[in-house]
Amino acid sequence: MRKVLTLCMVMQDGKLLLGMKKRGFGMGRWNGFGGKVEEGESIEKAAKREVFEELGLMAKSVEQRGLIRFDFEDGTRGVEVHIFACDDFDGEAEESEEMRPEWFDVDKIPIARMWTADASRLPLFLSGKTFKGDFTYDRPSSSDRTSVIIRKNLVVIDDEPGRSIHV
Repeated sequence: MRKVLTLCMVMQDGKLLLGMKKRGFGMGRWNGFGGKVEEGESIEKAAKREVFEELGLMAKSVEQRGLIRFDFEDGTRGVEVHIFACDDFDGEAEESEEMRPEWFDVDKIPIARMWTADASRLPLFLSGKTFKGDFTYDRPSSSDRTSVIIRKNLVVIDDEPGRSIHV
């Protein structure tokens, strides 16, 4: 069974807010904000909760833009990541124990310091498309620096954001 996670990409005035992961899985990588869906919690509520916990922002609304499944060739650690956009929020981004936030112009996103799969999915996200995909890595790695994508299937579901995405 796959672990269900959220990833929320916060945007405002043509900029993307990313967080530098300071500890744990993905440390040293820029990423959106998210994490595990708790038992009995909706995926949307989990996305909003994670934005608050990691960033201090109160997301008024989130819009699902993507669903990506990650697997490893040896069958370990499959995850399902529901990707959301948020451009309606209250508060100021604040550093947490886990993430250091920074705003980036969309043409200056540090893609080389993000997860490998982000190079494929981020352009779709930024263009407002709704997408679904599967990525298979050669082996698990706590940092993704030594894992290689050996298979990927990424498709646009709809050119209009907000369409419901199902596994």
